Amino acid sequence: MKNFQGKVAVITGAASGIGRGLAERCAQEGMRVVLGDIEGSALSKTAAEMKAAGADVLPVTTDVSKAEDVQALARQVLDTYGAVHLLCNNAGVGAGTTVWESTLNDWQWTVGVNMWGVIYGLHTFVPIMLAQGEEGHIVNTASIAGVLPFHFGAAYHATKHAVVAVSEKLYYDMAFRNSPIGVSVLCPGWVRTNIMDSWRNRPPELANEPAEMEMTPEALTTLEEYRRECEAGMPPEELAGHVFEAIRAGKFYILPHDEYLPLVQARAAALVQGQNPPPLA
Repeated sequence: MKNFQGKVAVITGAASGIGRGLAERCAQEGMRVVLGDIEGSALSKTAAEMKAAGADVLPVTTDVSKAEDVQALARQVLDTYGAVHLLCNNAGVGAGTTVWESTLNDWQWTVGVNMWGVIYGLHTFVPIMLAQGEEGHIVNTASIAGVLPFHFGAAYHATKHAVVAVSEKLYYDMAFRNSPIGVSVLCPGWVRTNIMDSWRNRPPELANEPAEMEMTPEALTTLEEYRRECEAGMPPEELAGHVFEAIRAGKFYILPHDEYLPLVQARAAALVQGQNPPPLA
């Protein structure tokens, strides 16, 4: 996909962070932009600011963990713009620690947003895009944690690997059909987002009990290190530039943080050579 002027982009998690960076870049490219997000106040603010800058945007409050919300999003897109050309399944959250210390609520919330959100997005929008018979592109936001052997949060780690796997399958599905729809999976490292505070959108029915929220000193130290890394991360608008370069080039894997490539190569080598997972440093 190389021509974006006048085309329609749908972005989930669009009110802040990577999603907003993508939305603003879409507008700069002359696209009409549908902003999906669960956080109503942030969504309204982003839509108002983008409209004030001259963008054609449609904000739609969307909980991607609910199939009916994603289906309602699609109906509003078609009712307003009549088509979808760029789909960015971007919404994501993080919760929990180790595989066994993460609560079942941690798992259910993270899997619901990070994995089911992508599945619902694809299940709903791909048939629409295929029926159009037009050039298009799909970008699924995973993480560098989706290609490395470790992340502090087990559910986040597992769901981001799942997003990479689903994206690879989608890529081959499109290739087998000779479809004009391209596919990319975005695997960034640290980006300046609010993901460390994603608990703000956690539904009450999946909240942890106070006793379950207690963390060891080691875990607290790790989280503080993560927060500092996040605050110093790549600006979302810079990441959006990498994404559009990849879309124009028809590039599948988007790994914008070169510093992680040696770790990715070490993991691949361990797989090929039948070794145990490699050290992380």
